[in-house]
Amino acid sequence: MLKAFPFPSLVYPPSVSAPRYVVKMSAIATKNTGIAAASLGVKPPAHPTYDLKGVIQLALSEDAGDLGDVTCKATIPVDMEVEAHFLAKEDGIIAGIALAEMVFNEVDHTLKVDWSRKDGDKIHKGLQFGKVHGRAHSIVVAERVVLNFMQRMSGIATLTKAMADAAHPAYILETRKTAPGLRLVDKWAVLIGGGQNHRMGLFDMVMIKDNHISIAGGVTNALKSVDQYLASNNIQMGVEVETRTLEEVNEALDYASQSKTSLTRIMLDNMVVPLPHGDIDVTMLKEAVELISGRFETEASGNVTLETVHKIGQTGVMYISSGALTHSVKALDISLKIDTELALEVSRRTKRG
Repeated sequence: MLKAFPFPSLVYPPSVSAPRYVVKMSAIATKNTGIAAASLGVKPPAHPTYDLKGVIQLALSEDAGDLGDVTCKATIPVDMEVEAHFLAKEDGIIAGIALAEMVFNEVDHTLKVDWSRKDGDKIHKGLQFGKVHGRAHSIVVAERVVLNFMQRMSGIATLTKAMADAAHPAYILETRKTAPGLRLVDKWAVLIGGGQNHRMGLFDMVMIKDNHISIAGGVTNALKSVDQYLASNNIQMGVEVETRTLEEVNEALDYASQSKTSLTRIMLDNMVVPLPHGDIDVTMLKEAVELISGRFETEASGNVTLETVHKIGQTGVMYISSGALTHSVKALDISLKIDTELALEVSRRTKRG
């Protein structure tokens, strides 16, 4: 089990040293999040072993080290109470509100948090969209961990919303190109932004990629091996095969027409061809979609950007996956300030609010 993070030690008098904490991950399903239902506008994706509370404790332990917040201990009276406000420094989609509440509760369950927005809502530059009241020590200790989660999640949600809108009628998916240890958090942000989740990991979907195909000796051999494995182990789950040419698409279709198969989706990889001046050629992708003709789900991958996703979405493909949603996300600028008037003055001076 997880070792509880004893945060009262972070507000001990300066003479007391905080103990060293070691956080271990445990096999607790993510449905046991401990988040208030009112805050949980979009539920986190399910995972059989991911412990969201453990991730929060690890982030807090990373900050506290073996002494706790020495600056707080040195400068802030233990019993002082304050109110701090969340301030948006740029426009975007807010994400991580429910997770922020988990962090505050883990640090100090007496903190009171109120929001004027919920996960998935639009926020604009200069907006105060939430506040937290309680012990100053606890708020400052939680501040950076809360903001690190919220800024990353909001950046992912903002880009996902833009790409999901542009991709319509296709659905936008992320990939496994997530920050190590933060996969569930990253994928949660995609859901908040209006996207859908691809497989969570290696365990919940068979995905036959190029290296599997090369080792197996071709698409047919790989599909046959997967069907035999699933049948012999009495496993039922989605199966996707990556194809890179129209010949591989036809090979997958020929196999499926002659055999009982668990194949559910065909990935059409790098069939979007970049052209000069930022345009793309989707001829090959459209031809592949027409060949499949609704017999299986289709997914486009490769050369997917905010500029190209609309044209890709008009080809008839069902899903579009983009690693950029999570692997190179730009965090949304958000701050948590006790003196909001001074913060706004500085923001105006620096053109960040």
